[in-house]
Order: sequence, then C-alpha cells, then structure tokens
Amino acid sequence: MTAMAGEKAQEMERLENGRAAEPAIKYRGWRVMPYVIGNETFEKLGTIGTSANLLIYLTTVFHINSVTAATTLNIFNGTTNLTPLLGAFLSDAYFGRYITLAFATVSSLLGMLILTLTAAISKLHPPECFQGQSCMGPSPGQLAVLLCSFGLLVIGAGGIRPCNLPFGADQFDPHTESGRRGIDSFFNWYYFSFTLAMMIASTLIIYVQSNVSWALGLGIPTILMFFSCVLFFMGSRLYVKVRPEGSPFTSIAQVLTAAFRKRGLKLPADSKTSLFNPPHLSALVTKLPHTEQLRFLDKAAIVTTADEIKPNGYAANPWRLCSIQQVEEVKCLARIIPIWSTGIIFYLAIVQETTYVIFQALQADRRFGKSKFQIPAASINVFAMLALTIWVPIYDRILVPQLRRITGRGGGLTLLQRMGIGIILSIIAMVISGLVEERRRSYALHRPNLGTTLTGGAISSMSSFWLVPQLVLLGVAEAFNLISQIEFYYKEFPENMRSVAGGLLLSGIACANYLSGFMVTLVHRTTGHNGKENWLDGDLNKGRLEYFYYLIAIIGVLNFMVFIVCAKWYRYKGLEDGSEIALEKSKLKPSPASINT
Repeated sequence: MTAMAGEKAQEMERLENGRAAEPAIKYRGWRVMPYVIGNETFEKLGTIGTSANLLIYLTTVFHINSVTAATTLNIFNGTTNLTPLLGAFLSDAYFGRYITLAFATVSSLLGMLILTLTAAISKLHPPECFQGQSCMGPSPGQLAVLLCSFGLLVIGAGGIRPCNLPFGADQFDPHTESGRRGIDSFFNWYYFSFTLAMMIASTLIIYVQSNVSWALGLGIPTILMFFSCVLFFMGSRLYVKVRPEGSPFTSIAQVLTAAFRKRGLKLPADSKTSLFNPPHLSALVTKLPHTEQLRFLDKAAIVTTADEIKPNGYAANPWRLCSIQQVEEVKCLARIIPIWSTGIIFYLAIVQETTYVIFQALQADRRFGKSKFQIPAASINVFAMLALTIWVPIYDRILVPQLRRITGRGGGLTLLQRMGIGIILSIIAMVISGLVEERRRSYALHRPNLGTTLTGGAISSMSSFWLVPQLVLLGVAEAFNLISQIEFYYKEFPENMRSVAGGLLLSGIACANYLSGFMVTLVHRTTGHNGKENWLDGDLNKGRLEYFYYLIAIIGVLNFMVFIVCAKWYRYKGLEDGSEIALEKSKLKPSPASINT
C-alpha cells in the first residue's frame, strides 16, 4: 500500500508541474542487491588487492628507489581520486550512472589484467636481483606497459568511485518509509563490504603477493574483478537507471556571469519577493529558500528592463538573468568548498598509512610472537581498518544514544563536530607516529638488529606492533571525519550533483596525495645538506622520519583552527537560518526523481 501511495504521489506531483505522467517506476530494492553489493564487493577486493601492495611491487620487482616509488604512488593515488570528479560530471550531465559504471568496470578489469601480465611475463619487468647485487631498473618499454595498466585503472576509478554508492541507493524508493530504511541499510552494507574487502586485500592477498608469487597475488584480484563485471551485467535488466538532467556546471557558470554583469546594481530591500523566482518544475532537485549569506550572488536574479521573460515565466537569456533557485544552488557549493579544503589537510595524515608506515614496518621486527611467521609490511594497515570497522558500530549503537540525551540531536553530534574530532585525532596520531619512529630508530642504532632489507637498511629489533596505536587512531579519525564528509556532501549538495559530491570528496583525497608527494619531494631535496641528516633517507635509520610526522602535526593544528572558523560560518542547505537543529526538525522530503527503468 505504501509503495502504491508513493507512486500515486509521484504522478500527482508531475501533473501539478504541468507534465504528463511518466510510467510507474519499478523499484526492486533488495532484489537487485545481490548484483549491486556483490559487484561492489568483488570490485573492491580486486582494485584494493591490486593497489594495496603497489609500493612493495614497485621497489622489489621494478627496482624503483623508495622516494620515487612513494612519489609515484602518491601521484597514482591522487589521480585515481581526482578523475572521479570528471567521471561524476559526465555521469550526472550526460551518461547516467549505469553506463558510466559499465564502462569503468571493464576498464578496471583490463588495467588489472595488464598489471598481472607485468608480473607473470619476465620480459615485462626487470630481471630479479639478490641482496648485495646491483639491481637493474625498468626499461622504457616495461615502464610504458606499467603506466598503461595504471592509466586504465585510473579511468576505471574515475567512473566507479563516484557512482557505485548513489547507484545502489537509486534502487530503493525514496518516497516510502521502507525505501528510506532500505537506503540506510544499503549504506551500512556498503561500508561493511568495503572494509571487509580492504581487510582481506591487506592480509590474504598481500601475503600471497609477498610470500608466494606476485603473478598469483595480482591474478587473484583480476579474477575477482572479472566476477564483479559478470554480476554487474547480470542485473542490467532489473536496475533503476536515473536519467541525467544536463550539466549542472552550466547553471553555475550562468549565475557567476549574470552576477558579474550586474555587479554595479543595488539589491532591493526585500530580496525574497523582488528577485526573479519562476515556477520550480524540476522533479529531481528540491526547491531551496532564499538565504542572506553571499548576497552579492543575488544580483544574478535582479530583473532589469533589459531582461526579457518568456510567456512560460522563464528568462529568455539565462546568462543575464538567473532564478533564486540557481543562485541558492551556487551558494550551497560556495559554502561547502571551505569545509572541503580542510579535509585535504586532514587526509594528509591518512596518506602516510600507505607510504612511510609501510617503510617503518619493513625496518621493524614483523615476527608474530615467537613464531617464524612474518606479517607482510603492507598488511600492517589492517589495524587501521579494524579500528574503523569496530568503532563505527560502537559509536552508532552505544555512544550515539548517550550523546542524543545530552545534546538533544538525533545524531548525537553534528556532522561538523564529528569532522573536527577526526582532525584532532589525526594530529595526535602524527605526534605518536613521531615518538614511535624515534624509538624504532633508537633500537636500530643502539641495539642488535635482525638483519637488513634488500636496500641495505638495518631491521630494528623493535616490534612492528608498536605501530598499532598510531594506526588505530588514524582509523578512528577516518571513521569520524571521512564518513561524516560522505554524509555531509550527500545531504548538502543539490540532488542533481550527487555523483559530483562523491567526486569532490575523492578529489580532496587526490589533492592530499599530491600534497604529500610534493612534501616528500621538497623535504627530500631541502634536508640532508651540509652534513645534516636527510629526513626521508631511503634507509630510515639514517633519516629523521619523526620530523616529517611532527611537521604534518603542526600543519594539522593550523588546519583545525581554519576548520573552526569555517564550521561557525557554515549554514545548512534548505533552511533560511541554516541551523542543524532546525534541519533535523524540518519535514522536508526528497522530490521524486526523473527516472527511466
């Protein structure tokens, strides 16, 4: 009955907007989840299993030095997180999420297949070398094949990462209670499958790569990615496919252009009734009320004698006259950008999980107890994932009800408060990272060592489990900040830009990777002169990695101060006063989506 009522409400709204009724949408919800979640789980197992150990692969198989490998990996990770912004734009504006995902999934499979071949075929990688020997680097042809695989993986990530989460949510009816509960449950299953895939990739698959065979260790993710493709296309006839409404960036450009043209005009005293406000006919985007922030943009909606309005109530030239709705959508983006920028610096600390924490583990005692079994260096990151996985249900089920009684808010803490806590925890983690590195280095210099790495660095007798506290803190920090960012962008972006919202988050992570790579290069070139130690020496025992961690902590403190200012200035979408308490009490419901089945 509720589903029928939801469909009837959609039809009535379409008729009220002066449009013909569209065919009833067949939301299949959980019926298609085996295809959607199965596809995403295998995709994550494949892509994460391929990328999680790339640092070791580049240094041990392709014989690339540690600084170049870390910089290359930062660029690769940065690009794979930047291209989703382009993929999201193409998805929202032209192709839709289904076609974008289909193309990107095939691209990822091809990229992983080529990367596997670089390990399986001896002519596609440098010859093996042993300790004490001089290692030959890759030839131009070998590098070209490697970069080709990276390029296909980047294209795949550009389509998959911004679209997979909203595509899954598209399968539930947002206008019924059961559909909304289904969306919430889907998000939970999505994060569960994502973290599970990361843990398996960071343990079993990395173990096979490091101790059995790189060809087999890269071949397993490729096979899993093939299963992902099969599952995705098997459900094609059942999916709900959201139809794109055109480029949202055109509307943004129109507002900025119109506001600039009318910059010399004075705003009317009563902006709410005097500005251009034509009928709102979009079935996808929620009608936004006028707000007082960023009032200079309101000039784009001032009606002058030169502005012609068509009989249907719309502007003849949208580059000269824009609606209040268009202006408010631009205001939403303008308010989000400062918050987004603080996420870049936050993730600068998280990036170190995939680079220098692994190098620390390589030069530490990785034996599990008294056994001969050694934990693969790249698997040390599993502790951050475990912390995130365990913390989320503890926070959601135990702490939120207690905080709700204290704060009176449905979520216990606001999204911005949770982001701020994540930033604080990342700063503490970087300080602890520096202290632990001092201890590891002291053991290596003043106590008996356990041998040397392939690059000749002494392996400290300090247990690698001393790295666990900093990783646990980084995992909890990520749970607070990153998950809150995802929810924040999903709620605060206009509905026709939700794929772009995911792309913006990933572009922030990309910027953090690029910034980390730039910092690594800058520190490496500016330290170590005049007989002083290079902070990021290839042999950590000769460097001062702890100084690099302390530098990131100091940058984090400055970033937190900026975040406080941005958070106080921010106003929430959809309400004139912008307060989160008012937002929680509001009864705004999502508008029906313009959809093809």
